[in-house]
Amino acid sequence: MAKPVLETRDLTIRFGGHVAVDGVSAAFHAGTLTAIVGPNGAGKTTYFNLISGQLPASAGAVLIDGVEATKLGAARRAKLGIGRAFQLTNLFPNLTVHENVRLAVQAHAGGGANILSRWNSRRDWIEGAERFIEAANLADKRDTPAVALPHGDKRKLEVAIMMALEPHVFMFDEPTAGMSVDDVPVILDLIKKLKGEGDKTILLVEHKMDVVKSLADRIVVLHNGRLVADGEPAEVIGSAVVQEAYLGVAASPRAGSAETPHG
Repeated sequence: MAKPVLETRDLTIRFGGHVAVDGVSAAFHAGTLTAIVGPNGAGKTTYFNLISGQLPASAGAVLIDGVEATKLGAARRAKLGIGRAFQLTNLFPNLTVHENVRLAVQAHAGGGANILSRWNSRRDWIEGAERFIEAANLADKRDTPAVALPHGDKRKLEVAIMMALEPHVFMFDEPTAGMSVDDVPVILDLIKKLKGEGDKTILLVEHKMDVVKSLADRIVVLHNGRLVADGEPAEVIGSAVVQEAYLGVAASPRAGSAETPHG
């Protein structure tokens, strides 16, 4: 099998006496979409933060394309190809949608992120930005300042920026949370398009199991910070350990009323 694009080995973080992520080992390959699921407080977002460099590991390792990245910060990991949507992407609030995306295109091309650069002569940067804006269904908001966008459009803009940076690994942390019913299909279609390209490594934290079933090639289950299941969706969803992990937390007096928990 090809070398993993991303790998964690015994990845662990402790906050005082609490072990939030406990010895998680997993490898992620190009062309796959892995959903990371688990009950509220399972450690999913903390695991994402350890991978992307927002938190320092207490033990274990993170490897990106075989390169040891455990001691590197978020900016260095981004240069190695880690892309993180929705929680860590910084929008320039007073710049337009087009200017935000064009800066990402410019940065990826090695032109820096200086808005005063002579970008107006670089049709390739301008056209690249237009392409990503169109893909995110934001063409009609091209000249709108980011600060004036509704919540759903800000999320779409963050996806457009991440696509413009062309990372090897796309990390989506509950991408549909807080979005309107109309906006959800746009985000899911964007993720499907990325997956369809066949060379991207995609990680998705999501608590809506219908979304997971429609997108995932593989499901990794965390519970109390530990990896308790890892495999194909049908096999994992039907496993006793997953049923116990979810039902133990999500049981409700009203039969069938509990939604799969998240966090």
